[in-house]
Amino acid sequence: MKKKLAVMALAAATLSMMAMPVYADDLVTVGYAQVGHESDWRTANTQNYQDVFSEENGYSLDLVDCDNDNAAQLEAVRTFISKDMDYIVIAPIQSAGWDTVLQEAQDAGIPVIIVDRMVKVSDDSLYTAWVGSNFELEGKKAAAWLKAYLEKTGRGDEEINIVDIQGTIGASAQIGRTKGLEDACKENKNWNLLAKETGEFTQSKGQEVMESLLKKHKDDIDVVYCENDNEAFGAIDAITAAGKTVGTGKDDILVMSFDSTKTGLTDVKDGKIILDTECNPLHGPRVEEIIKALENGETPEKQQYVDEEIFAAVKDVESVNADGKDYDVTVVNDKVIKGRAY
Repeated sequence: MKKKLAVMALAAATLSMMAMPVYADDLVTVGYAQVGHESDWRTANTQNYQDVFSEENGYSLDLVDCDNDNAAQLEAVRTFISKDMDYIVIAPIQSAGWDTVLQEAQDAGIPVIIVDRMVKVSDDSLYTAWVGSNFELEGKKAAAWLKAYLEKTGRGDEEINIVDIQGTIGASAQIGRTKGLEDACKENKNWNLLAKETGEFTQSKGQEVMESLLKKHKDDIDVVYCENDNEAFGAIDAITAAGKTVGTGKDDILVMSFDSTKTGLTDVKDGKIILDTECNPLHGPRVEEIIKALENGETPEKQQYVDEEIFAAVKDVESVNADGKDYDVTVVNDKVIKGRAY
């Protein structure tokens, strides 16, 4: 049943010799349609899958970097189906448009595990399970921290002007994090959301967007809400190039971010990013648990969230409450950074 690549000659009277791939019984084949390589987070995510789903661990991993091309990702999944992979893992570039190809996988009897971003489908039985982050909760945590921080520093009643450098539009990470901020701006009447513009989760686009926002809004920006670390790096470059400062003081532009990569947390320690809300990329072990459960004939939970933290540059706020639950805030130091796996 399980397959390892080898070459097998098939002969037919009217056909020339053909080579056809087959797999040994001792390896579980997994196809992973990865979004791309747009960020440090994505690089860490890819490496984690390669580490977990290695031949030494009993797997043959076919990983396709789709380079943020939705059509290429659909093609990759169809290729996995044609190869009769044992399992298909998809990190969707976009949330919509998955019904047809997921139905094809189901018809082929191949379990599909969705990771990272969510999919919008007419029937959630089209996929077996989902593993990832609660992106809207991430946004709520970040907004709750900002509110508490402003109150602690005597700015709770000030007019606060915010710009949102969004992720790739339509990605569930963008949808959730944007919604978390938008809802907070509606609740806090003195928060003004001046602009929302996509930075496509990349450093170069984040810098480009920030340059444009600085020209449009000049000295009006108090907070930059970046929907991942790489956008934050670009935004910081643009802000400093414009002769303005990032930091934790009243006269600084406060830069907020998501992901909490080692590089991002280094900027938190240095005070360049005031808050970094974690989005844990190490999904591989949780996906492997699901595959092992399926191999044993068990039914895994439909949705499985990974554990995530909140990291700050300052100690003013010790914890925040979001969706009725308290979350501790960790102040970043060298020990925290050294302990990061990505």
